[in-house]
Amino acid sequence: MILGHDLAIERFLAAWRGRAMHHAWLLTGPRGLGKASFARAAALRMLAEAAGPAPDGEGIDTPETHPTAHLMKAGSHPDFRLLERIENKTGTALQRNISIEQVRALGDLFSVTPAMSDWRAVVIDAADDLEASAANALLKMLEEPPAKCVFLLVSHVPGRLLPTIRSRCRTLEFQPLGDDVMTSVLTEQGIETLKTPELVRRAGGSPGKALTYAALDLAPLHEQALAIMRVGDPVNERRSKLAQALALKTAADRYIAFLQIIPTMIADEARNLDGPARLRAIDAYGRARETCLLAPRLSFDPGATVFQLGTILASVAPEGASG
Repeated sequence: MILGHDLAIERFLAAWRGRAMHHAWLLTGPRGLGKASFARAAALRMLAEAAGPAPDGEGIDTPETHPTAHLMKAGSHPDFRLLERIENKTGTALQRNISIEQVRALGDLFSVTPAMSDWRAVVIDAADDLEASAANALLKMLEEPPAKCVFLLVSHVPGRLLPTIRSRCRTLEFQPLGDDVMTSVLTEQGIETLKTPELVRRAGGSPGKALTYAALDLAPLHEQALAIMRVGDPVNERRSKLAQALALKTAADRYIAFLQIIPTMIADEARNLDGPARLRAIDAYGRARETCLLAPRLSFDPGATVFQLGTILASVAPEGASG
């Protein structure tokens, strides 16, 4: 069930049911708001309504008992494709990008007549992950779109996409969820009631972030990073401890999640500061954001990266405390 994004649902369904369907939609907003879930739900509802029987309800959700839902869940719907990063050759991690080969493979979908109805759908999660050649290949498809095919592009940082791709999409902006909706989402996901208020506070309206916090036990890492930012680390003890904890191969998932939360943490801190302290935080935000974006793409050493981030965090501390 898609909660808290009523305006996006309304706009998409109005276009679909009003026969004014744009061929490409760009779903934008911070990571973890439910954009990918929305994209899948929108594609499912569209294909279910096109193929029939008409699903119950007027919203975007489709009952699990619907024939189209069965096909989508099994990954065997002939008129749907999902593009996302796939496993590397060794099966130990995901590829850095969505490749041009994956985009070109969409040609198989477009080379045959739709099987279940007149419509087809493609979800790209996330368009930010397209390698340069793949982005150019997608652009050609968006410039000359196949008939009755809807592209749903998820983007956490739309400014990184080709301007020509953005210009060919209709944008749906997703906003952070309110506390009440966040609580409902977490309750639905089975999060313990006692943990919910703390997760809601830390997640900043992002259900995905809250669920990641819970699953990977990120709270201790958050507290350590916050301590470095607020009281400094004169002898490198705190940043060294943090780096050692996240340098282990077994901590790979926590390391990636840590990279995702650090820029937001600094931004939140900056809002509560003023004068020189705020300027230091703003500068730290820019440096941390760049590091966190580049580190996984360029395979920086996790331990060294976390230590560097610790140094950036320490630069926000009161003068004389950062070390």
